[in-house]
Amino acid sequence: QLQASGGGLVQAGGSLRLSCLASGRTFSTYVMAWFRQAPGKDREFVAVLRGGSEGSRYSDSVKGRFTMSRDNAKNTVYLEMNSLKPEDTAAYYCAASPTRKVYSVLASPRTYDYWGQGTLVTVSS
Repeated sequence: QLQASGGGLVQAGGSLRLSCLASGRTFSTYVMAWFRQAPGKDREFVAVLRGGSEGSRYSDSVKGRFTMSRDNAKNTVYLEMNSLKPEDTAAYYCAASPTRKVYSVLASPRTYDYWGQGTLVTVSS
């Protein structure tokens, strides 16, 4: 089970940190990702961590502004979001997959077996 939190209302240029707590199993070896979905749009890849010594990968729209990290001791992944823009407004979902696939496959929401409930981020202009 995944539980996302940390969303809220923030002005453009502000920051938020999202958290995703995993429970019921140990997700330390899982691929973890963040997606987002704006009203009327498809779910969009944001960031992924494949685990081990590998770093995170980001969509072009958030690269340089968002940072994904994980704390395996707390079974939690984070998404630090800086320089937020109105176009970042969406429900943000964390996801997990037990299988380490290539990054192009990991950018698809169909890859993931477990999903959090979503946390809403609203960025005002």
